[in-house]
Amino acid sequence: MEVLSFIWNYGIMFLVVLTILVFVHEMGHFLLARRNGVRVEVFSVGFGPEIFGRTDRHGTRWKFSAIPLGGYVKMFGDAGAASTPGDGLSQMSAADRAVSFHHKRVGQRMAIVVAGPMANFLFAIVAFAFMFMVYGQPYSTPVVLEVAPDGAANEAGMKPGDRIIQLEGAAVERFEDVLGAVIINPGKPLHMVVQRAAAGEPEKFETHEIVLTPRHVKVEDRFGNVHTIGRMGVIHGGYEYRRHTPLKAVWEAVKETVGSIEKTLGVIWQMIKGERETTELGGFLGIAQMTGQVVQENFVTVLWFMAGMSISLGLINLFPIPMLDGGHLLYYALEAVRGRPLGERAQEYGFRVGLALVLSLMLFATWNDLVRLRVVDFVKNVLS
Repeated sequence: MEVLSFIWNYGIMFLVVLTILVFVHEMGHFLLARRNGVRVEVFSVGFGPEIFGRTDRHGTRWKFSAIPLGGYVKMFGDAGAASTPGDGLSQMSAADRAVSFHHKRVGQRMAIVVAGPMANFLFAIVAFAFMFMVYGQPYSTPVVLEVAPDGAANEAGMKPGDRIIQLEGAAVERFEDVLGAVIINPGKPLHMVVQRAAAGEPEKFETHEIVLTPRHVKVEDRFGNVHTIGRMGVIHGGYEYRRHTPLKAVWEAVKETVGSIEKTLGVIWQMIKGERETTELGGFLGIAQMTGQVVQENFVTVLWFMAGMSISLGLINLFPIPMLDGGHLLYYALEAVRGRPLGERAQEYGFRVGLALVLSLMLFATWNDLVRLRVVDFVKNVLS
């Protein structure tokens, strides 16, 4: 029974979550392609040989394929799943040109490509908005209750009772806004404005500008992953969950999604600059491990996890790497500037480089997973 439970939680549920997010992504491409008059030949969840599928009345083959780690939409005129131009585009009839992806205006092609990541972001917004309406949004007031004597906040001059009202020039509504910035910026000075009761006149308040530099701290999350984060050294008020009206929930969901994108890009930039260890990158094994633990909790946790995963999927696909949506956008942007597409050889080399980069990143992330899950240590012990 334990083996079956492990397979269900860490295998099947991972594939279910991934399939939903891939379906959302590819549906974004599909819907905008159809809206722009492009004939879609294949909508596949997964790669490789088809397991099962059906063909709809428009001629689109909807199918599940043998390797369930992604998916694709093949449009008329594509050479394959990577959406590279097929042979014979210049010899197409007028009727075929009208439904060919590669004969659409460059702006239409860019919109179709970007629709996939946008669908992932929209999924996250809908998920967050649903949670904020039904279950409530995590909320705690940005008031400091205690200051650790040896922490960064005390060093910056923060006092118990201070209310943080600004962070890097932006208004602060929740302590979560401060916490998110502190966590991803260890060692980086953060400019804050706090509101403090005036000395001897507690009914009056003064504002003070402080510069807080979060301390570097290594922590292990509940999935066993080690991260370097920033810590300010304070205790704040307890959490509560505030339910919102539909309009307010959508607005807060948009802010949550944008904030998550900014934090992710910030972490990636820190890795590029060498300020954060690349060992924090995780691959499919790490995601499967997290999925398996999350699905054993409750629906809200699973939905929050899926929203975060959807944002990551959309964001990764926007990176300007050939083979990814961002690589196609880069090609089309160059076409818009040049007035003509890149040559076939240049695109082919670009896709080869992109494939090598993607495979290298996957191998590196998988290696991190194996080290983190102590599989490498296990193999070394067996062979020694």
